[in-house]
Amino acid sequence: MNDDALADRARRAGIAVDWTDATGAPRRVAADTLRALLDSLGDSDEPEEIPTLVTVVAGDRLQLPPGVTTGTTAAELIYDDGTSRTLTLRPRGPSLSGPPVAEIGYHRLGIAGREMVLAVAPPRCVTLAEAGEGKKMWGVAAQVPALRSADDGGIGHVGGIAQLARSAAGRGADAVALSPVHALFAADATRFGPYAPSSRLFFNPLLADAALVLGEDRVAAHRTDTSSLETLDLVDWPQAAAARFALLRRLFDDFGRHDRSVGTPLARDFQAFVTAGGADLRGHASFEALHARAVTATPPQGYWRDWPANAPPPAEEEVDYHLFLQWLADRSLAAAQKTATDAGMRIGLITDLAIGADRGGSHAWSRRDALLPGLPIGATPDLFNTQGQNWGLAGFSPRALARAGYAPFLATLRAAMRHAGGVRIDHIMGLQRLWLVPDGASPAEGAYLAYPLDDLLRLLALESHRHRAVVIGED
Repeated sequence: MNDDALADRARRAGIAVDWTDATGAPRRVAADTLRALLDSLGDSDEPEEIPTLVTVVAGDRLQLPPGVTTGTTAAELIYDDGTSRTLTLRPRGPSLSGPPVAEIGYHRLGIAGREMVLAVAPPRCVTLAEAGEGKKMWGVAAQVPALRSADDGGIGHVGGIAQLARSAAGRGADAVALSPVHALFAADATRFGPYAPSSRLFFNPLLADAALVLGEDRVAAHRTDTSSLETLDLVDWPQAAAARFALLRRLFDDFGRHDRSVGTPLARDFQAFVTAGGADLRGHASFEALHARAVTATPPQGYWRDWPANAPPPAEEEVDYHLFLQWLADRSLAAAQKTATDAGMRIGLITDLAIGADRGGSHAWSRRDALLPGLPIGATPDLFNTQGQNWGLAGFSPRALARAGYAPFLATLRAAMRHAGGVRIDHIMGLQRLWLVPDGASPAEGAYLAYPLDDLLRLLALESHRHRAVVIGED
């Protein structure tokens, strides 16, 4: 394939062959980089699949992509409340056009023997004016591990968030903005960077406050003396994590004896959480159990790509332990948000959504088809970093998102908004394009990959309204 044909194929795949650097000079991506990106992205010359989800802004004329059907046709629109109406769709250029749909939500559109989701979005996300009912608001920001409290074992937790929210609300604040609380690697306390999560779908159990779920007396009965860690000026991550997880393990054992064995209300709530979490939650818990075993192997095998193909499955008790940890983290965050709003905050918690997931983490392991682990996210060379940057994070595959009806993107948004009144999206330009670096290349040898901005913004606005959450775009 000559260079011109290669460039054309790259453009069809959404790769920017030409770009402008930080000095304003035009640049062209090298042919080797284009080949590496295309190999990782898959064949861009395959016929476009009929989408399973189409987005539209409420009140705008409905536009369906080419290939759905030809000629004037009738379609049945089934709203998410179960009511329905018949639409007449007519050709308009290569597309099909229909009447406006005003009702926001995830509706079903039946046409030509197939069904797709019609996501009707409001024109924008929930605004600060709407959240504040027209009144000015202010809030505070905090790094969660710094929210220290008595008997915390040398590292802050969600209980500190609740205390801060209650105190700040009493002084008129309406929000507490947090550092990311995504799941990291429970078996490796040295990987404590909150912007390099194992998964953005789940929470960091190290930050859970079990007392908000199980009660202070029960937790106090299992505490050991950690005063030496609590007097340190800085967080001793390995020691503090070891102490916290040892406490959580004792609580898990106690929970099995006194709750799961007799089916208490707490045990039923735990089971409901596990059932609702489905395959994604069990996949994350399984990864955590396998990773814990792998990092203690000889030699250690911290990266899942190095795990033997015939490795035995994780022990069910270990999977249950990590399910228990996620339950505690989820329920304690829910309690913290309730504390904030009960204290009068109009927004409450504002979570922080990282730009990607660690390529060696649970999301890349369990849902690798949705991500691009061979093309880590980075940044072009600029005046701050003349060599460019490689963050080692995996982003979504645009083609995989479209094939899956944007389910991976929606799941990530919903996790960020589940127990919050707002979300800060790190590197918001990632909804439009990301600088991706082929494995083994320098950061300067990457290229920009385009993302379906209109679809992602519409889904973001729709989820914002469904969760009544404000959205802050960083960068």
